[in-house]
Amino acid sequence: MAGIKVDAYADKPAADDVRDVAVPRGWSAWFGGRDVRVGRRITTRIVAGDSGDPDSGSGSDDILTKQIAEEANCAIQYRTCSWQKTAALLFSEYICLAIMSFPWSYSVLGLVPGLILTVVQALLVLYTSIVLWEFCLRHPEVRDICDIGQMLFWGQKWAWYFTAVMFLLNNTFIQGLHVLVGAKYINTMIYPDTSAACQTVSYGAIVAVICWISSLPRTFSMLSKLGSASALFTFISVILATIFAGVQSHPAGFSSEPSTTNPKLPYGDPIVTAIPIAGTTFVAGLGAFLNISYTFIGQITLPSFIAEMREPKDFPKALWACTILEIIVFSIVGSITYAFTGNQYMTSPAFGSLTPLFKKISYSFMVPTIIFLGVLYASVSARFVFFRIFQDSRHKNEHTVVGWAVWALILLVTWVLAFVIANSIPFFNSLLGLMSSLFDSFFGFIFWGVAYFRMRRADGAVSLVGDGSFRGWFEGILNIVIILTGFFFLTAGTYASVQGIVDEFANGTVGRVFQCESNGI
Repeated sequence: MAGIKVDAYADKPAADDVRDVAVPRGWSAWFGGRDVRVGRRITTRIVAGDSGDPDSGSGSDDILTKQIAEEANCAIQYRTCSWQKTAALLFSEYICLAIMSFPWSYSVLGLVPGLILTVVQALLVLYTSIVLWEFCLRHPEVRDICDIGQMLFWGQKWAWYFTAVMFLLNNTFIQGLHVLVGAKYINTMIYPDTSAACQTVSYGAIVAVICWISSLPRTFSMLSKLGSASALFTFISVILATIFAGVQSHPAGFSSEPSTTNPKLPYGDPIVTAIPIAGTTFVAGLGAFLNISYTFIGQITLPSFIAEMREPKDFPKALWACTILEIIVFSIVGSITYAFTGNQYMTSPAFGSLTPLFKKISYSFMVPTIIFLGVLYASVSARFVFFRIFQDSRHKNEHTVVGWAVWALILLVTWVLAFVIANSIPFFNSLLGLMSSLFDSFFGFIFWGVAYFRMRRADGAVSLVGDGSFRGWFEGILNIVIILTGFFFLTAGTYASVQGIVDEFANGTVGRVFQCESNGI
């Protein structure tokens, strides 16, 4: 497989006066629409991934128009998503099971820092996603995060392969997480029935097969319909869980007095704190923050979504709608559930803090998302491989036996790997934290800080130095902070995640690799 081909002189600006370039500014730069004016490409010569024809400075709108025209008479068309369908994909990606880890994060961080970090992280992701969108407008030929990775680092082939490895690992880890959670759900529903042979592994295999079959649709336009249903069921699930946490007489595992046989068991009324309790370690606090970050950071899929929009200029509409809903839902669900559960009885996901009947009812509404979100990431990975195998072939846009067979085979490989990961790393919180630190450091922060400076340089001046306005200075400093935050995630975050995993194994709070015993909550 090969990435985007970049000319040896790609990093040089075009000959015309860069001061005359229209750069996104004003309201349209934040909210999109027809008035968006696209800035200069960071490269002057690039072989467009979809057409195979050299582009030597022609407008981005021309490239987009050509892509749509080339697909006009094809049986399978990819640039068909409206901003509403894209919003459905975003809702299905972000309104997910990880919401139920927010109460646990608040119990570690304290309610006030937890809510502040929730809003700050949401706004950071919103800003970096707008930077990503601006980059994709300038370069409509990019198909995924790997193309962007190569372009950001001056067309170097190593950057494409490095990004590709991280991209596929991240997506496969997320698929594995959903296989793990799917097995956890089935075990929760039937527990303590142990009639199945090696039940956790068996149930994981069943979930993987169901997800593989559900992954077969080849366009995001088709998947967006499933995504809408997924987001709706997840919303119902978390709202029910929040209501149940308030109406149940006591959290699951409640005891009014200390246990005489096991003094480590929690007891007493739920304890809720505004700030972290004394003795909260750096590893625990950072792990809780990584859980919050993981739920928000999803920029890795956005280039793939934008690449299938008929009008990419409308993308911010979907982005704003999703971000506003995220802040409201995550904050309300996290804080209310924590308030009624307290530090002592908290589990992650928080379904485990509900009494058995309430737990099973609310958890069951999460099933469509357990399946669909893994399906979404599998589809993103599969199209990454599929498009490069059949780049200039009729199998890409037509219903052929070879095309569908290869598509199904690629998906099958990803789900087999996901099944292995799910049974090799049998823990929930620490897996979220590890994924956040290793992958989100690049795809959530570093890439978009670099993209900002590359685009500003292509426009004629780095804003931090050449603009002179408050916005120029503010955005320049902000993007330096974003890059440094990414390196903090990569270093300190990875340390905290690995140490958290070591601590969990030492304390015996996680199961074994390929365990047969129930992992139900």
